[in-house]
Amino acid sequence: QVPLVESGGGLVQAGGSLRLSCAYSGRDFSKYTMGWFRRAPGKEREFVAGLSWTGQFTKYGDAVKGRFTISRDNAHNTVYLQMNSLRPEDTAVYYCSAGYLAEYANPLQYDHWGQGTQVTVSS
Repeated sequence: QVPLVESGGGLVQAGGSLRLSCAYSGRDFSKYTMGWFRRAPGKEREFVAGLSWTGQFTKYGDAVKGRFTISRDNAHNTVYLQMNSLRPEDTAVYYCSAGYLAEYANPLQYDHWGQGTQVTVSS
C-alpha cells in the first residue's frame, strides 16, 4: 500500500488555480520533510517545493516561486500545494514525497512517493 495519495489535479485554464492535497497513511508524518515534484511529458523530474517537518522552512523551484505555496497539516497527515497563476508549462504529473531530514530538492533523499496526479493547464 502506497502511504502517500495525491488528489486535486485536473484541467484548468491558464491563469487559474488548483490546490493539490497529499494524504499520508504511515507513521510519524510530523517528522518528515515533505516535497512536491513534477514530470512533464518528455522532460526530467523537476523539483517544485519542499517543506520542513516543522512547517517553518520552505524551498521552491525557480519556475514556481511566487505562484505556488506548500503547506502542511500535521493533525491530518496532509500536505498541500496551492498553485496560482497557472501556465501551460505547469502541465505535468505532480508527485508528493516524504523523507526524513531530506534535502528539499534531492529526490534521492525521499523515502516515500505517491502515484501522482495529473495537472493540465490549457492556454
